Amino acid sequence: MTNVLAVESLSKQYGPTTAVDGISFQVARNEIVGLVGPNGAGKTTTINIILGVLEPTGGSIRIEGIDVATERSRALECTNFAAVYAPLPGNLTVYQNLRIFGMIYAVKRLSDRIERLLRDFDLERFRDVKAGVLSSGEQTRLCLAKAMLNEPHLLLLDEPTASLDPATAQDMRAKIRALADERRCGVLWTSHNMYEVEDVCDRVLLLSRGKILLEGDPKTLPRAHGKDTLEELFIAVARE
Repeated sequence: MTNVLAVESLSKQYGPTTAVDGISFQVARNEIVGLVGPNGAGKTTTINIILGVLEPTGGSIRIEGIDVATERSRALECTNFAAVYAPLPGNLTVYQNLRIFGMIYAVKRLSDRIERLLRDFDLERFRDVKAGVLSSGEQTRLCLAKAMLNEPHLLLLDEPTASLDPATAQDMRAKIRALADERRCGVLWTSHNMYEVEDVCDRVLLLSRGKILLEGDPKTLPRAHGKDTLEELFIAVARE
């Protein structure tokens, strides 16, 4: 299969309010897809439906060909997730968090995997520090390390670098890019940082009021619509 994620005619209603309005898209192996749009566009709702946290009103989601509605646990074995609004348990140390989540994902040679992630995400000196006392940037690095534990086929990232300084954010983007390239992983990435989207994403979906309005290469899409940058295009869509 070429696609890690296939979303078809996905919708979500909250009473009279339509949060997601019949969207369809795919994420291929080795591809990073940016899901962007103004606040309330439906980005986080879409990710929560893919994770099985929310039940869709209509449509279907397949991860590695597995229907999330009927085989959620199996589909999520090869999936992982990170977001600034979903911190790890603060009363556990960095090492304890990684070990517990590694056991949940049944990661083989878990101790070796944890040591590798502690090095990769510059967390070695915090291994015995409780997550709750880490800085926001350190907590973000821990969440990203957790998201890499099971070497996922599908990685869902909701504003993953929002609390990082520019240099650290650049390093994290490089690590995620390498994961996509080397591990045949597909990534769905939401961000309000259009520079980040242009830098790391192969394709961008511009969402507004629950619908995908535009789709294409983030480096060429703005010019196709008379704008110089992706940020200008984003602002134009948000204001309309």
